[in-house]
Amino acid sequence: MNTKKFEAIIGYVFQNKAFLEEALTHRSYLNENQASNLLQNERLEFLGDAVLELVVTDALFKRFPEYSEGMLTPIRSALVNYQIMADIARTLEMEKFILLSKGEAKDTGRAREVILANALEAVIGGIYLDSGYRAAQQFIEKHILIRLDEILSNKLYKDAKSDLQEKIQEMKKITPTYKVIEETGPDHKKEFIVGVYFGEELIARGKGFSKHEAEVEAAKKALETLNF
Repeated sequence: MNTKKFEAIIGYVFQNKAFLEEALTHRSYLNENQASNLLQNERLEFLGDAVLELVVTDALFKRFPEYSEGMLTPIRSALVNYQIMADIARTLEMEKFILLSKGEAKDTGRAREVILANALEAVIGGIYLDSGYRAAQQFIEKHILIRLDEILSNKLYKDAKSDLQEKIQEMKKITPTYKVIEETGPDHKKEFIVGVYFGEELIARGKGFSKHEAEVEAAKKALETLNF
């Protein structure tokens, strides 16, 4: 693993290279390379996710003292969702450095985006363990919070579910409901298909790696279908 090249790209040099190696190791790689002494990155991802949320929350809290919790939450969610995180990971060329199984290496689309997003969170967790909160905060400010203006100017924080509910309650005096239609895949990579209904009528379906993500996709498609 060429850690020096990746460190040059992200602008951070690990004191303990084991944290970086762990952050860039996907569980699928170890399934094919059981003799490897590397650790897979899910524990670091868990830690990095918490550090990321705290840093972003703190930044938003200070930048927008006039915003309510209800306004800050969707902005934070938009900034740290897996699509944005995957896009940031690609700008950092992480696909060149993540260790994957041969099967996962061929995969594309949403599954690859989730792997990239999770690996980026794992890198944050590794930086936190390697040098502490301030170093992790600086990394997040440099590579993630820099996307905040884009989120705000393009209104990417707008919640499709709330938007759909507001419009349908106004037009039809009903509240959209969501039901899981199908679940597929293993527990660590489960996909959900969720339908959004007006009463008993199925309006649109959405797919996601969580029920919430699938609901948001269903709401977006419903808004498109209804031409809002």
